[in-house]
Amino acid sequence: MLARAIAEVLSPRHQIVAASHAEADITDERAMREILEAAQPDAVVNAAAFTDVDACETQQELAFRVNAEGPRNLASICRDSDIPLMHVSTDYVFDGEKADPYVEEDEPRPLSVYGRSKLEGEREVGKHLDRCWIVRVCGVFGPYRNNFVSLVAESGRKGQPLRIVKDQRLAPTYTLDAAMGIERILRRGPYGLYHLTNQGFTSRIEFTREILRQAGFHHVLVIPISSEETMRPARRPRNSQLENAHLKREGIELLPAWEDAVRRYLGHLSAGNS
Repeated sequence: MLARAIAEVLSPRHQIVAASHAEADITDERAMREILEAAQPDAVVNAAAFTDVDACETQQELAFRVNAEGPRNLASICRDSDIPLMHVSTDYVFDGEKADPYVEEDEPRPLSVYGRSKLEGEREVGKHLDRCWIVRVCGVFGPYRNNFVSLVAESGRKGQPLRIVKDQRLAPTYTLDAAMGIERILRRGPYGLYHLTNQGFTSRIEFTREILRQAGFHHVLVIPISSEETMRPARRPRNSQLENAHLKREGIELLPAWEDAVRRYLGHLSAGNS
C-alpha cells in the first residue's frame, strides 16, 4: 500500500524502479544484490514488510526473516554499493505506556512479535549502514488495500454497528501524504530516525466517528470496547501517538491534519478508486 503510493507520488519527478514481492524478495540477498547492481539507484526505499500483526505471533520465523533479515540484506548491499537506504518502520516498536506522544529518542519496548521484528530490522539497518533514514509511520490508510478507514466507511454504508477499542490513541497516516514526506526527507533530511504521520492525535473511537461523519454515516452505532475484549493474538500499544520532532527540528514541512487526509481519501473512494 505505502510502496505503491510512493511510486505514484514520486514518479512525476523521479525515475522510479518499483518491484513487487514476486519480483524482488528482500530475504534473497543474492537476488536483491543483482537487482540493485543492475538498477544503480540513487537511493533505495524499503517499504516491504510482513505486516499481518496477528499472523506474526504464529509465524515468528517468517516475521523476522522479512522484517529483520530482509532489511539487513538491503543495508549490506547498499553499504557495498554506496547507496543510501530509507527503511520504513512502525509505531509498534513502542509499548504504549508513555503518557505523552513518543519522540524519536524514546526507548522502544515492543509488545508483539511484529513489533520486535520491526525493531530488529531498524537495528540491523543502522548497524550495517551509516547512510540511512529510518521512518516510522502509524495507523496507515490509503488506496490499493483495505484499511481501517475503508472498512469503517464500508460498514457505515451498510449501516452495521461498529465495535471499536476505546483505549488506543494514534496518529493516523495517509499513504499519499506520507509519500510526499518521504520525498522531502530524501531530498533535505539528514540521515537518522524520523516519525512521519499526519498532524494531530486521536483515539480509535474519535477516529471512527470522524470517518463516519465525513462519509455521511454519523447515525451508525459505535460501541466502545476494551482492547482485551477484541481477543486478538497480538497486543497493541495503547499509545501510538508519534510526535514528528525530528522533522520539526530540521524545518521540513509537516504533513496535513489527519482529518483533512480522511476527507481526501474518502473522496478518492467515492470516485470509484480502490
